[in-house]
Amino acid sequence: MTQDLIRTAPAPTPAHAPAGPAAGAVLVLVAHPQMEHSRVNRALMLAAARAHRDDGAADAADIEVRDLYALHPDYLIDVPAERAALARASLVVWQHPLHWYGMPPLMKLWADEVLGFGWAYGPGGQALQGKALWLVTSTGGPTESYQATGYNRRAFDAFLPPYEQTAQLCGMRFLKPLVIHGAHRLSPGEIDEEARRYGQRLRSWPWREGEAGKEGEGGEAGEANEERKVREEVREEVRENADLARMVPADARPRADARATLSPGERPVRPAGTAGRRQ
Repeated sequence: MTQDLIRTAPAPTPAHAPAGPAAGAVLVLVAHPQMEHSRVNRALMLAAARAHRDDGAADAADIEVRDLYALHPDYLIDVPAERAALARASLVVWQHPLHWYGMPPLMKLWADEVLGFGWAYGPGGQALQGKALWLVTSTGGPTESYQATGYNRRAFDAFLPPYEQTAQLCGMRFLKPLVIHGAHRLSPGEIDEEARRYGQRLRSWPWREGEAGKEGEGGEAGEANEERKVREEVREEVRENADLARMVPADARPRADARATLSPGERPVRPAGTAGRRQ
C-alpha cells in the first residue's frame, strides 16, 4: 500500500554509518499538524510515496517520505535518525502548509535541532554541502492575495528569505519553490493534478540545470523575471491610480460616509469569497 511507504515510525538503528548521498536520492520531509484534515498536503504526501520507483525505471529517483508529526508526536526529535536520512539524500524537500508566513512549529523545531552548529554549518559543519533544498508549500490565501494590492501586501517571494538563508548557511542550493495557493478552494480534480505533477517532478530528480517548481514553467531565472515583471506592473497601476485620484478636485471626491446614503440596491457588493473563509 502507498501508506506503507511513508515513514511514520523510527527505523532500526543502522549497524554502520550511512553511505554518501546517491545522485537520485530524494528525502521528503512532511510537516502538517493535522494531516487527517488535510486535502492538499495529504494528496501531495501520498503522491510522493507512490513516486517511489513507481514507474519501475532503473534510474528512477529513490524517494524516502517522512511524516514528521507521525514520527515525533511528542516533539522529541530523533536527531541521529533525521541526520542519517539527510545524509542519504541529494534533494531535500520541505513540504508543509504555510503557517503565519513560515513553517509549522515541528518543522521549525526540526530545523533548530537537526541543523546543528558544527554539523550543518559553522566550523566542520559540511554535512549538507552541495545538496539541494526544495520548498513545497500551500497557502490558504489565493494567488491575488500575494501582491502589493492584496491583503498580504507582498509577493510570495518576500516571505522566502529565512528559507533561502538557511539553505545558504548550510551550503545547499535553494530551488524555486512549488507554491499551491488557495488550497481550500481547489477542486478534487485540481488537487489530483497538483499531486500528479509533484510526483512526476520527484521521480525525475535530478533535474536539468535551472529546472524547478511546476512542470511547464521556464526554470528559476525565467520565473523570477516573470514575478518581477508582474510586481512592477502592479506598482505602476497603483501609482497611476494615485495620480488620477490627485487630479480629482477635493470637493468632487465622494464623502467617507457616502455609502451610508445609498439604498441597498445601490451599495457595492463584496465579491464572493473575500471574507469569512477559513484557511
